[in-house]
Amino acid sequence: MIETLINPADSAERRAEKLLTIAEALMRRVEQATDDSGAAYAQFQRAALLEDQVRERTHDLGRALDLLNESNARLAEATREAETARQNLSNAIETVQEGFALFDREDRLVMCNSRFAMHMPDVHAQLQPGLSFPDYVAKVSRSPHLALPDGEGGPDWAQGRLRRHKDRHVIFNVRITGDSWVQVSEHRTADGGTVILQTDVTDIIRAERHERGKLLDDQARVIRATLDHINQGISIFDAEARLVGWNQRLGTLLSLPMGRLRIGASFEYLFSRFQTEMQFDTGMSFGALMAWVAGAGSKAPLEFEVRRGEDMILDVFAQGMPDGGFVFSFTDVTAERAALEALSRANETLEARVMERTLELEDALAHAERANASRSRFVAAASHDLLQPLSAAKLFISSIGGEGLDSGAQVALDKAQNALISVEGILDALLDISKLESGKAAVSVGAVNLDRLLRTLAEEFAPMAAAKGLALKVVPCGVVVESDPAYLRRILQNLIGNAIRYTASGRVLVGARRRGGLVRLEVWDTGPGIPEEAQNDIFKEFHRLNARASASEGMGLGLAIVERACALLGHPLGLNSVVGRGTCFMVQVPSGAAGPMLPLPAELPERRGVQMLATEKIAFLVENDAELRRALGLLLEKWGMTVLDAASGEEALALIEEIGILPDIFLVDHQLGDGITGIEFLGRIRAAHGEVPARLITANRGLDVRAAATAAGIEILYKPIDPRALEAVVSRL
Repeated sequence: MIETLINPADSAERRAEKLLTIAEALMRRVEQATDDSGAAYAQFQRAALLEDQVRERTHDLGRALDLLNESNARLAEATREAETARQNLSNAIETVQEGFALFDREDRLVMCNSRFAMHMPDVHAQLQPGLSFPDYVAKVSRSPHLALPDGEGGPDWAQGRLRRHKDRHVIFNVRITGDSWVQVSEHRTADGGTVILQTDVTDIIRAERHERGKLLDDQARVIRATLDHINQGISIFDAEARLVGWNQRLGTLLSLPMGRLRIGASFEYLFSRFQTEMQFDTGMSFGALMAWVAGAGSKAPLEFEVRRGEDMILDVFAQGMPDGGFVFSFTDVTAERAALEALSRANETLEARVMERTLELEDALAHAERANASRSRFVAAASHDLLQPLSAAKLFISSIGGEGLDSGAQVALDKAQNALISVEGILDALLDISKLESGKAAVSVGAVNLDRLLRTLAEEFAPMAAAKGLALKVVPCGVVVESDPAYLRRILQNLIGNAIRYTASGRVLVGARRRGGLVRLEVWDTGPGIPEEAQNDIFKEFHRLNARASASEGMGLGLAIVERACALLGHPLGLNSVVGRGTCFMVQVPSGAAGPMLPLPAELPERRGVQMLATEKIAFLVENDAELRRALGLLLEKWGMTVLDAASGEEALALIEEIGILPDIFLVDHQLGDGITGIEFLGRIRAAHGEVPARLITANRGLDVRAAATAAGIEILYKPIDPRALEAVVSRL
């Protein structure tokens, strides 16, 4: 069999051997050749040339083999280094205190440490490289160790988890059975993979839950203290006529044993003694009272008197609430009735005792006037003093935020915040009523730009109208009027708010008409209208005609404030209403001359959510109320600020002198006790350090404080402090 000369499968040694064989054959032929033509010598030359080529090729093949061996050695070394690096990485992630897992860009598990999914032993046992992310989520959703939210099943949870997986960065909490919590942090790598960290946050959430519970308990104590400081006996019942709240004065006035006053006690059980121990005035009976309590739907206000024994007369007032519950208040009017009886007897006595009885009557009237003045002062003082802790409560709740809260706790927190806002609004309205009744309301009448005022009101009420599906139209008007801007704004706010609140469908129109030297402001609505016989009653306090609105939307004080404010400013107030078609309220205001305009009350900005507004900035709080100072500090620290605080101006000056650092903003209360005032403190700071950002905090809305602050070039942040207003101040840094 003849072999081919060149065979690619041959080794280098075999190829060299073939070439040598060829060379030897050619040499023999050269030696045996007899021709004189030189052919033999030519073949010899070719053989020599082939031998040189074979030698060169052999050398090249040897060098290629050396390079191949060197490459194999380097590959083996690289493989060993990669295995070492992988082992080092595995050891490193095993030392991490959190659970760690790495998925590749195809969502396949690459590696994880022993702490990953440790709260779910059934899932941890199935974690193997190559496991797909959807399979991993499915296993977690079926684990008995996963505590699912109420109303949510395993498949629903798995779908939500996969939706979150689409984001590049996501952090959320997962509840585990046994009241444990794991925080899951998921992040994308540069090559499209996914890193997951699992951190046990059980202790943190339990601590926050404990602190939140203490805070809510504090707010409950504030509200309870408020009720206990009222001179009337108060009892609150739900829609099932079961007792849900009361104050101590109730038990004192009615001599109720402690055993009867408990949550859930029925109205009939609590007040059954009315039948035997108390006498109703004419036209009222226990049966009629029980019929009112048991009545369905909206309850008309009920007022009557009962006599307890021979020496106490109680005035009873009952009012229904929008949720079907009702409130009873009991007022001791024994002294007033005794004064009236004394007056009646004085009219029947002999002429010889006329003077004596007249003096007694004067004393009784003076006592009644003092009692009325005391009531007004009490309402004003109580409203003012209660706004301070309510303001602190709002700030405390705002500082909690939503981090680490489950949905139920967040809803409860929002309801508590709304309840505090409602109480604050009612107390603020009571304070206005008290000021207007006492004649101590401070007004500053001047030129007011009506167009700007109407434009801000349109922006304020547009969301409220849109939420009810109403068309709100505010007609622009470039007229200047003479009025107090704050009270004029309050008047129009109440009229527009009432129009939107009691209009079910249609529209609300706000505009102005010029009548000679007067401007008539009109608010039209397409609501149910007001019967003529009820048009005088709607301006009474706490009177709400066919009210279906909740207590958070008002307690019937808006129109009472409108009437008194219009009377204070001398602005005639009119009303035109047709039942079934709508109502128009009209306020006449004098025209003004062009010139310097009085500033309008500052508007609260839209809330932008809790965020880091001024990281690494320093705020200095000077506030003598410890709770308000602490609440403000917590909220500012949550926004990323460093907070310094002091209880007096002298203490603050000493602290600044000691640390030698000037803060970025000062928040200073005006009334700081017996020391220097807030305006004096800021004056000293600016004298020593020049202009610094600052706000004066005060609940005093009097003209003297406003004028002093304006003269000093200091802006005012009024109490109660709204978190949105504070956020706007800080954000300007």
